[in-house]
Amino acid sequence: MAHRRSGAGRLRTITLGLAVAVTTAALPSHAATAAPGTGDGTAHQESVSPLGSAGTSALARPPVGSEPPTVTPSDIRFRHDTLRRGTAREVGLSPGQVGRIPDDLAAYLEPTPDHPGHPTYAGAVALAAKDGVIVQHTAVGTAVRYGAVGAPPELAGVELPADQQIPMRQDTIFDLASVSKLFTTIVVMQQIERGRVSLDAPVARYVPEFAAGGKAEVSVRMLLTHTSGLPAFAPLWSSYPTPAERLAAALATPLAAGATPGSRYVYSDLGLIALGVLAERVTGRPLADLVRDGVTAPLRMTDTGYNPAPQLRSRIAATEYQPYAGRGMVWGEVHDENAWSLGGVAGHAGVFSTAADLAVLCQSLLNGGEYRGRRILRPETVRAMLVNYNAGLETAYPESDRGLGFELDKHWYMMGLSSPVTFGHTGFTGTSLVVDPLSHSFVILLSNRVHPDRGWGSNNVARRAVARDFAEAMPVRPRTSEAWRADPRDAATVTLTAPLRRPARGGTANFLFWYDTEPRFDSVRVEVSTDGGATWEPLRLVLSQGGRRWSSDGTVSGYGGRVWWQVSAELPERATHLRWSSSTDVSSQGRGVYVDRIIAADRDGLLLHSEGRDAGRLVADGWSSARS
Repeated sequence: MAHRRSGAGRLRTITLGLAVAVTTAALPSHAATAAPGTGDGTAHQESVSPLGSAGTSALARPPVGSEPPTVTPSDIRFRHDTLRRGTAREVGLSPGQVGRIPDDLAAYLEPTPDHPGHPTYAGAVALAAKDGVIVQHTAVGTAVRYGAVGAPPELAGVELPADQQIPMRQDTIFDLASVSKLFTTIVVMQQIERGRVSLDAPVARYVPEFAAGGKAEVSVRMLLTHTSGLPAFAPLWSSYPTPAERLAAALATPLAAGATPGSRYVYSDLGLIALGVLAERVTGRPLADLVRDGVTAPLRMTDTGYNPAPQLRSRIAATEYQPYAGRGMVWGEVHDENAWSLGGVAGHAGVFSTAADLAVLCQSLLNGGEYRGRRILRPETVRAMLVNYNAGLETAYPESDRGLGFELDKHWYMMGLSSPVTFGHTGFTGTSLVVDPLSHSFVILLSNRVHPDRGWGSNNVARRAVARDFAEAMPVRPRTSEAWRADPRDAATVTLTAPLRRPARGGTANFLFWYDTEPRFDSVRVEVSTDGGATWEPLRLVLSQGGRRWSSDGTVSGYGGRVWWQVSAELPERATHLRWSSSTDVSSQGRGVYVDRIIAADRDGLLLHSEGRDAGRLVADGWSSARS
């Protein structure tokens, strides 16, 4: 409903081992202006790092007329935080927004419009932290809710009696599914650091049989970025009788028909299985031992590993009923059939963990590969892992954005935490983690969404809800006492219209602008009308912040640097109205769109001043007031 409101710099290079290089513009010193914990660009006297006191604002310095600003791994400033429990206020977060996470998680324990016939999951655990402070760690629902091992088939999807269900706990252990790929990735990167593996060497140099099926030129980098040309999956568990034959078949799998290595993104379990084998070959040690000694032991992740001990079963979340594999209700064993058929340890799946243990892993990455004085990766390695190596693919699209092992900038589950250097991963069982190095924050969601049946659907709605809640807890502070914000609606176009006092005789419009949207799918368009609002044309913009300037044809989208921009535009003769039109797709959003301090004038004087007597002239249809 409509309503009115009353009265480029020096270049630096990062190198890692052989043939890993990132070149980027250095961050200008004046970027340290973000208020603590907000990333809103509000002026602040302290300067802790070149990203601002909370490390939340980062922009390269493009010349006028260049592409919109961005941020690269070279702009990240690692800290040395140690996790502790604390309050949202300690780190500049909104307690109310952080407090929404448990309620939003609990809402998916019952049918919702997204899952009308059943719950999204039986239970879940979420953990959120910023600047080393754990501000939320909550558990909802049950770890075991449906027919357990030994139940007859007809009871597999039937709720157990209440006294047989096992409540979810903060320390419940989850099957991480594909989040396991990150552990394999770290182990491989450790071998690169030690000179045992070259990133751009053919995998067949280390695993000769991998060359079969047209894969002789597939490199280690291609497997890490899912650009090898391998198919996504093969049913190894049902096609071959022994673990040895299954593994041999995985390594011998040919490229997909018509595939050219390095040209196209296809997410592939088979590639990570091969990387697990590669790590074993170059070290002469089992993958499980490499993960233990290289990751979980130094980080003291005592609840993390493959094939959890039987005595831990009461703490483990059950997954799926799999009668087709002769397994019954899977509980305490890896859910992924291929990993299970390989003995529970594979490069693509098999790791079990808790939210608290994963928090240590996330914090170690935010610290540049170190935690409590124990290092698992070099800082330059972590930076190299966060480069989007798939940006130049023939078929580049948002889902293809990948670093080495990590997914990058995925609004579909990262929401407002997303940025060009935000990284994470999801797992089929309902797990995910999102790490935002610009705000030094992360959020973890672990659920048993496949319990009792994967066919009940995904938990992406819950992933988005948790990430949205945490991102919304980082307030964007208006530059005046009150700004306008586009309401965060899905599949909507909302407008803020400003009638001028009289038709303009040329002149200019100036306003403050903060934007962060899902790139390519959500955008905001600034428009002008010369006929009383009957028709609209885009208004060419020049955006300035500090010493940075760039221009737009009137539409902006994507990462805006998490700063306020000063925007100016030349008005056409006889201009009568200005309008800000924000459009979103069916799901996934950024931090939002804000407009503040709108002033328009021509040679005859003021045409509009949003803080003065014209405040009541603005007409908001789907925009709301945002206050300091």
